[in-house]
Amino acid sequence: MTPPKDIPTVSLDDFIRRFSVRASSLMWFLGAGASASAGLPTAFDLIWRFKRDLYVSRSHGISEMDVDLSLAATRHRIDAHLASVEGLPLPGDKDEYAALFEEAYPSEADRQSVMGSHLSGGKPSYGHIALAALMRAELARIVWTTNFDTMVADACAKVFEGTSALTTASLDAPDVASRAFERERWPLEVKLHGDFRSRRLKNTGEELRHQDTQLRDVLQSSCGRYGLIVVGYSGRDDSIIRTLAQAMDLPKPFPTGLFWLRRDGEPVFDAVADLLRKGIDVGVEAAFVTVHSFDETLRDIARFAKIDREVLATHSPRRERWTPPPLASSPTRNGWPVVRFNALPIISTPTTCRLIGCEIGGTKEVRDAVADAGVDVVAVRSHAGVLAFGSDADVQRVFEPFSITEFDLHTLQPWRSAERGLLNEAIRRAVARTCGLAPSPSDDRGFFPKDPDESMWVELRDIVGALEGRVEKLVDLRWHEGVRLSFDLADRKQWLLFEPCVLFEGVTEGNKAHCVDFARERTVRRYNRQLDHLVALWAKHLARDGEELRAIGTSSGVDAVFRLSEITAFSRRSA
Repeated sequence: MTPPKDIPTVSLDDFIRRFSVRASSLMWFLGAGASASAGLPTAFDLIWRFKRDLYVSRSHGISEMDVDLSLAATRHRIDAHLASVEGLPLPGDKDEYAALFEEAYPSEADRQSVMGSHLSGGKPSYGHIALAALMRAELARIVWTTNFDTMVADACAKVFEGTSALTTASLDAPDVASRAFERERWPLEVKLHGDFRSRRLKNTGEELRHQDTQLRDVLQSSCGRYGLIVVGYSGRDDSIIRTLAQAMDLPKPFPTGLFWLRRDGEPVFDAVADLLRKGIDVGVEAAFVTVHSFDETLRDIARFAKIDREVLATHSPRRERWTPPPLASSPTRNGWPVVRFNALPIISTPTTCRLIGCEIGGTKEVRDAVADAGVDVVAVRSHAGVLAFGSDADVQRVFEPFSITEFDLHTLQPWRSAERGLLNEAIRRAVARTCGLAPSPSDDRGFFPKDPDESMWVELRDIVGALEGRVEKLVDLRWHEGVRLSFDLADRKQWLLFEPCVLFEGVTEGNKAHCVDFARERTVRRYNRQLDHLVALWAKHLARDGEELRAIGTSSGVDAVFRLSEITAFSRRSA
């Protein structure tokens, strides 16, 4: 479903660039959709749980186990039953959530208990941790939310290593929000519907219409000083939409824009469209932004923003993306793999590296020092000191000019960003060194056959044809059949990702478009069978039958030694 054509839609990359310039003057507004990946139900989920509770409790001989909400026929049957209940709104109505909750649980105390049970067990998702990292970097100062959960506070407690940094205002103490704005005490979280433990929980139609006036006044006035990013929120609360609409009457509303982030295909309530139209009419930069999810959006923003990567990597939950390869001995009808991933399990990896304490700057200065020394060393900078692989003599030669104070071993922890970066560079070096690959001059992840005429590349030529050449009519632009390599963590394992690709030499601003066109033309007809053969070939070539892959080839220091399995990760069809 597309948003109304008279309202602009900004691409995510465009929005990220705008955010990078305006971050400190943009507020965030989080709805229930922002907590979905934290294991918490969305408003849509809760609506169907309330419908199910009403249906089961009013039907004879039916238990909760008999009601499968994943079936369209079941949902139609429940809706038909509830249509006979006087006073309930029609399915999809913006008041449906509050009306159903109040109908199912008229007592406020019961609603508190129900909401508490639904919100127990959630943990901050990657998006919450990334948002907290933006808060720590003063790139996100104010977060408004209609959510009852504590995901923002829990994420800040992790990232800030304590609970004192975040100021939280709710219905129990609305004046806290006013004072925080007056004193510019950031970061600030304002919970417009209270906390699920709050005595004054407001989550029914009547209560939402009389939402705390003081908090809404603060929201309205703040929209005259800051822009607003709305994410994970449908706009079904009249009181919130009305407050934002009233803010449009301020002298300079939403001075840095009003951006409504929505997933492609999600419905747009008329009230939201009217709000953005009103903003456009009074000169507000109002637009929709199409996104995939809260987590992925914050991931892309965090990659572009200047934040502490190590903090983000340390506290982010690990994302499981792959399943182990299937067992050929148990080919159930629904058990065959339907997707083969270009990821090789790393079955043996370095556990230690050299730790050097010295007076040197960041990783750039470390790499410059290695280049100036002209030795074979892989090194990065971390909070612990310089981490390196290489012979001890070469490592000392690099860092002696920077007053070495410590020369020891360090136990690697790959989930830390600096150490993951070290392993990333080391495994690429190890694979290239062992597999006859040369680094691409225009792509730091790219490698191509050093000598394409060697017999080891015969099978690759059989699949893709020629392995190198010049782009037609551009004498100085050469192309190579190659592969991109990178280290990653998923499913509590370490992986080497490999991407068959076309690489170029002699790339300039003037010929970049030719590179894109040439690569597309060369690869567009690589269908499933050919791609499967290509993935299998690269997997076998890179894994080298499980032999050791050494980044340096030294025995007088600490080398990075890896072994790979050639059995790639798979995804299974659900049974």
